Amino acid sequence: MIALANPQRFHGAVEQAFPGERRRRLWRLDPLGGKLYLMILSEDAPDLSGIEEQFGTGEPGETKSYDPLLERILPDSVWRFRLTANPTVSSASSSGTLERGKVQAHVTPEFQEDWLRARAEKHGFCLKSLQVTGSRWLRFRKGQQGKPVTLLSVVYEGVLKVTDPVLFRQVLTEGIGRGKAYGQGLLTVTREGANHG
Repeated sequence: MIALANPQRFHGAVEQAFPGERRRRLWRLDPLGGKLYLMILSEDAPDLSGIEEQFGTGEPGETKSYDPLLERILPDSVWRFRLTANPTVSSASSSGTLERGKVQAHVTPEFQEDWLRARAEKHGFCLKSLQVTGSRWLRFRKGQQGKPVTLLSVVYEGVLKVTDPVLFRQVLTEGIGRGKAYGQGLLTVTREGANHG
């Protein structure tokens, strides 16, 4: 429960699952059938032993290739999706200069949905249906004495249609939005009519 309230703990565990150079990996906690699953997307296979020891239930983790899914991404294909993201807006600088203003979370479902709609086309898809199915504030510190971090985690679900397979494969592997280190940005899809999980 402590780790659920502090994505910094999961971030550290995910990073430790990969030896060598630090790279941004996408991850997300997903509830399914009364259980909570940690999903990780990475270019190389993780060593899940540390994660299993800290957070596991005794069952070993599974590793699967993403390539078969990516090969099925075709123009006009229709998919059910789930995305956990941190929808934000950068307000104008109060000084009137070109510097970026304060980054703020979109807190209403209407603006949260608008945020995703505004990004769909440039990521190679259009939305056929969209629903915000959950949101919660995450508040934690970076490290023991680090600065406080506050972000809004929003869960989106719905149906999308692929308009540009190249762009869509890119968003599937690179994520969308801010907060990726803290479990945000991973977009997953299943064929329309299949159970998401």
